[in-house]
Amino acid sequence: MFNYSPEPDLLDSKTILITGAGDGIGRACAKSFASHGATVILLSRSQQKLEQLYDEIEAEHPGRTIIHPLDFRTASAADFQLLAQSLDEQFPCLDGLIHNAALLGARSPIEFYPEKDWNDLMQVNVTAAFLLTKALIPALSRSEDARLLFTSSSVGRTGRAYWGAYAVSKFAVEGMMQTLAEEVAKTTAIRVNSLNPGGTRTAMRRDAYPAEDPASQPAPEEIMPVYLYLFSPAAWSLHGQALDVRGFQSVVPT
Repeated sequence: MFNYSPEPDLLDSKTILITGAGDGIGRACAKSFASHGATVILLSRSQQKLEQLYDEIEAEHPGRTIIHPLDFRTASAADFQLLAQSLDEQFPCLDGLIHNAALLGARSPIEFYPEKDWNDLMQVNVTAAFLLTKALIPALSRSEDARLLFTSSSVGRTGRAYWGAYAVSKFAVEGMMQTLAEEVAKTTAIRVNSLNPGGTRTAMRRDAYPAEDPASQPAPEEIMPVYLYLFSPAAWSLHGQALDVRGFQSVVPT
């Protein structure tokens, strides 16, 4: 596992939005980033989970958390624009965006894939990510050192049978990352990458591999060094890259 020991104030004065913050990797990112000085804006469809997470972070790091319940399955472009307007009123810029929210959907051949699952999954995994990114690019562009991180998957880089809409959506995410990275490279200070966390001890992993021993995979907290590094000044040169937690290595200075 990647070894990185950041300073406690690594993300001091940074404002970072995290989707899918109610569970798993998103939740771990929220706690880790807040503990390193960031103000975190947390999105999830579960208000109950957000409130619980808010209480936990607030107890240790008062004033660093904003929660915003939002169901990506039904959210419209107007909902994301309202969120962006609200953030503009509260912060001079946005320094980071982690796209972590996703649905797994059915595991079945394309021939028999349920249309509702397909539509819901594309809405959450692709369309909502597009609409949120579009709404927040102006705020990210005002940052002197912004990071935009899409969560990918091994099945979004090499197709695998029966992974259906999830795999297709992750291929789309990779395409969005590459397209956006080229567009903002010379006009903003936004660094755009995708990250495949690999097998991690989450609810989605349990749903995908019900026979697997959860203890065989690292907990979300164990992979946080990679996330923290990608939001550090040391990772500035990483842009437009499809990265993996497994085998991740720091950038070698030139």
